[in-house]
Amino acid sequence: MVTMKRRMLLGSAGVALAAPMIMTRAAIAQQSGADTSMNIDRAMPPETHRFNVGKFEVVVVKDGSRPSGNPQETFGTNQSVETVGALLEANFLPADSFVNSFAPVLVNTGSDVVLFDTGLGEGGRANGLGRLVEGLTAAGYTREDVTTVVLTHMHGDHIGGLMEGGQPAFPNARYVTGQAEYDFWADPARVGTPAENGHKGVLANVAPMAEKMTFIGDGGEVVSGITGMAAFGHSPGHMIYRLESEGRQLVLTADTANHFVLSLQRPDWEVRFDMDKAAAAATRSKVFDMLATDKLAFLGYHMPFPAVGFVEKVDQGYRYVPKAYQFDI
Repeated sequence: MVTMKRRMLLGSAGVALAAPMIMTRAAIAQQSGADTSMNIDRAMPPETHRFNVGKFEVVVVKDGSRPSGNPQETFGTNQSVETVGALLEANFLPADSFVNSFAPVLVNTGSDVVLFDTGLGEGGRANGLGRLVEGLTAAGYTREDVTTVVLTHMHGDHIGGLMEGGQPAFPNARYVTGQAEYDFWADPARVGTPAENGHKGVLANVAPMAEKMTFIGDGGEVVSGITGMAAFGHSPGHMIYRLESEGRQLVLTADTANHFVLSLQRPDWEVRFDMDKAAAAATRSKVFDMLATDKLAFLGYHMPFPAVGFVEKVDQGYRYVPKAYQFDI
């Protein structure tokens, strides 16, 4: 049924598909108090990217992107501003700014429609973020099509889209997440600590679905062909996921590495949002050594859109090689 609906939608005239997107963006702008005329002028469906891993259809959605200054305040926090800037400039990037993007992923296995992470949701829309549902619509899927929502971890940019208007955004879904991750964030011991806001976010967005949630650990299966792998450090129970179908593989690395240069070429550099910085650095090296050695493709939540590529081992770290036509032949 999902495939038929998607093909019917994609076969419609372009203007018929674009019009609902314009209406959606205008409605969002009105709700947020933003300048609606500007939003209507610039309204376009979010970027999406579709490819196959064996028989699995993979759709990457750009939930949004956010420019920031002072890269060293986020990446390489144990390095000097000059050292971080020099590495950026050596890779044809500005030394004083960077762009962070967000890439939830939908995987249609043929029997299950699995969504990995949910973006920023309502809380990001005033700033042009939180566009996951729009992107799914543009790709031919509805919120009701999603049968499983997987949370790689519970930082706000991954769980923000779980609820919509006080109700579950994906009403027919069951939920999967790491046991260690949920236990940490749901624990009342987080109150009064730097993790208190995260605790509140989990209580608001994740806890309401706890009865529909399956908790897994390292090696746990989501559905046939999708397996979880422990990758702790960025958060206490951060998980990544391996997709495998008809001899093809793709690893969803979530936030193991959050910048395609600074986190990959220098995996030992500390990252502001890594909660256990030493464990996160060790996990980066372990995961990307595996990907480089086995020549596996990966999809990183914050990599440059469409966020899919490969790595090769070089010098102190890894060189990022964006996906080309590897999955087309």
